[in-house]
Amino acid sequence: MAFTVSIRPSGHRFEVQAGEAILDAALRQGIRLPYGCRNGECGSCKGRVQSGQITYPEGEPPALHPREQALGYTIVCQAHAESDLLLEIREIDSLNRIPIRNLPCRVARREPLCEDVMGLWLRLPKAERLQFLAGQYIDVLLPDGRSRSFSLANAPEDDQFLELHIRHYHHGAFSDFVFSGMHEGTLLRIRGPLGGFVLDEGSRRPILCIAGGTGFAPIKGIIEHAFAQGTDRPLHLYWGARSRGDLYLDGLARGWAERHANVAYTPVLSDPRPDEPWSGRTGLVHEAVLEDFEALGEYEVYASGPPPMVEAIRATLPRKGLDPGYLYSDSFERASDARPA
Repeated sequence: MAFTVSIRPSGHRFEVQAGEAILDAALRQGIRLPYGCRNGECGSCKGRVQSGQITYPEGEPPALHPREQALGYTIVCQAHAESDLLLEIREIDSLNRIPIRNLPCRVARREPLCEDVMGLWLRLPKAERLQFLAGQYIDVLLPDGRSRSFSLANAPEDDQFLELHIRHYHHGAFSDFVFSGMHEGTLLRIRGPLGGFVLDEGSRRPILCIAGGTGFAPIKGIIEHAFAQGTDRPLHLYWGARSRGDLYLDGLARGWAERHANVAYTPVLSDPRPDEPWSGRTGLVHEAVLEDFEALGEYEVYASGPPPMVEAIRATLPRKGLDPGYLYSDSFERASDARPA
């Protein structure tokens, strides 16, 4: 049995088979819906059911807050159709024109950004460029068949290298290699671009960006792309980290705010160290946003970072009037890459 899914506002239609996730069916038929993790954790593929019935065979996805569910929102990477559907979801037309490719690359530069974050700049073969949208990610393909996903931290206008920000995890096989075994010239294979956490360039809403830790990477790409496009939309960046040293590109963010009249920057530390004097904001980054804004009804929000941060944003910002349809998120789930015993 098959059902028809109609997409608003694009007017696209596609068929979804019984037992098939809506996102899988859309991608199979060339309909590029936004997505990220594809396991229900990140919320990037959120849409609103205008009519029809859906079900979640694997259980309700973690990314769907009860308040959003009550408003008719769904996570299409996990949802299955039980009838014909009318679905309101943002399609990203540009994705239709960008092929996903497997490519070789070499480490052109490797630079510690802070104690446990390494910056990598990857160079593709001379005749190649990776076309991508700001905020997307790539998979690094490992020799044993596994892969690791990393957001691109550069804007597509600056694509000579692919910039990654990689956190070091204890006993993480790949991150251990990045910090201790990798060198300039190391050969890697990548696949991409992937994901739908990208800037809505057709919008005129003020932009609120909320980053946690290395969730700053895709936010950096989105903001630098907005600058390249000449945006005059108000843009406020909140960056949450544990201590001052974890704001590994704090000077860059402060420079944005100094050079652009439409940009504000608020760093927030959850656990400032006694040996690092700090007179700025403290606490959880989403709480700082709630303190600073009385109403978010006119805003669109781009949130990227650890799952607890993203979930707290989903749960609390709608209380200030944010429409969940304008909350775009990229939840940084850590892959299990511990070495086999």
